[in-house]
Amino acid sequence: MDPIKEKLLDAEHKAEMLFSTAEQRKLIVPGKSERQLNPELFALARELYGIEKYWHKRIVRAGANTLQPYAENPPDLLIQENDILFFDFGPVFEDWEADLGRTYVLGNDPLKLKLKKDIEDAWQEGKEWFHTQSSITGAEYYQYITELAHRYGWAYGSPIAGHLIGHFPHERLEPGSHELYVHPENHNDMFLPDAAGNKRHWILEIHFVDTPNQIGGFFEQLLT
Repeated sequence: MDPIKEKLLDAEHKAEMLFSTAEQRKLIVPGKSERQLNPELFALARELYGIEKYWHKRIVRAGANTLQPYAENPPDLLIQENDILFFDFGPVFEDWEADLGRTYVLGNDPLKLKLKKDIEDAWQEGKEWFHTQSSITGAEYYQYITELAHRYGWAYGSPIAGHLIGHFPHERLEPGSHELYVHPENHNDMFLPDAAGNKRHWILEIHFVDTPNQIGGFFEQLLT
């Protein structure tokens, strides 16, 4: 296996264990605010893995805030009975980045459960389709993901559908440049190597929303 991919997969596995442990310890409960849950997850990551470093802001969003993309900073909400919420965390494990997003549904609301399942199924479908390609731009892949959202019956909620990941800090660009993102203005081939000639590794993130019902869902992990 590609040694870089192996390191990234190991970091992702630890992030998955973090979220799984949060569920097992019943940290995700009604009556708790997003702002309360966020540092509890941070403390759990420190307990499990000694993690202190994150390469992007930690996100916990519930209810109507699940409509908001990464760049927004909506007001703090309480987690409600029968709520929907998602996490988006980017911990750094021994200088290797993870970026994991998961959606949770409290209760048995059929629409919210359908949204959770659809984003997971669509993510897998998007990954499988990507690996049938030998050349594709970030813009073309973004278009595919937005069309996938519509095919599943949802709107797409984010200006991006993924980005590069790697050894911390991974490649950076000036603000306003989209060449390292799955973005409608990235016209570069995603299969091109990085500036040092190494294979690039990408994250696929999917954010489906239903504005009339004020719910959204998010799923994110390694694509390559």
